[in-house]
Amino acid sequence: MRASLIQIAVDPDESVNSRRERAASLVAGQRGADLVVLPELWPVGAFAYTAFAGEAEPLQGPTHDVMAKAAADAGVWLHAGSFVERADDGTLYNTSLVFTPEGERAAAYRKIHRFGFDQGEAVMMGAGEDLVTVALPQTTLGLATCYDLRFPELFRGLVDAGAQTLVVPAGWPERRRAHWTLLAQARAVENQAYVLAVGTAGTHAGIQQAGHSIAVDPWGEVLAEAGADEKVLTVEFDPAKVTATREQFPALKDRRLGLVPPSSGC
Repeated sequence: MRASLIQIAVDPDESVNSRRERAASLVAGQRGADLVVLPELWPVGAFAYTAFAGEAEPLQGPTHDVMAKAAADAGVWLHAGSFVERADDGTLYNTSLVFTPEGERAAAYRKIHRFGFDQGEAVMMGAGEDLVTVALPQTTLGLATCYDLRFPELFRGLVDAGAQTLVVPAGWPERRRAHWTLLAQARAVENQAYVLAVGTAGTHAGIQQAGHSIAVDPWGEVLAEAGADEKVLTVEFDPAKVTATREQFPALKDRRLGLVPPSSGC
């Protein structure tokens, strides 16, 4: 299976419409890939909080339509990263979209863990509630976004729902890049799954982005890693290695907590 991780740069001098079209062009250039992944909030920038409300879109808005067409033009499964969704009741969400090679929407995931510590995204956006997996012909994707990476219970839930490849678009800051790499490898090892973690390049609202998109195998080995600049990182991997790893080292079968209901005592 071949995946193309598009580490797009967010330039504050580039309009959102222009970046949409540029992202679509980058996706179209990945014909022959099985899966293409974009990062978190690439239309506006993950730290550009003041622009969230003004750039918010309905679920099936401009970003949805441009990305649906890009997926169909390239003939690829496309995880289109995330954008600022405005729901019918006015609530904003950090929402990821996945499209089939025919351009049909296969899934939408609203980010569960909002970053900001009582400011920014944490107070401006609603929290998603649902775990989302997507069955591709070769593997089942489990969807998470950026700050979600710090919450291992979410990934356990995705694995229990059948996920074999964990996809994490992000707008991760450079100052915490060591955590990004460490956590991507940890989520792969503890869940015996592939992790495809895709960051942005450039600067969002004065916050330098880490870049360093990374693909990790079920043993925690790094298959490919980008640098800090805009790049399309291509990686080939064998989905069958997930099953093989789980059979050779069946740690998931030894889980106790979270599986056995607690005793009520006497």
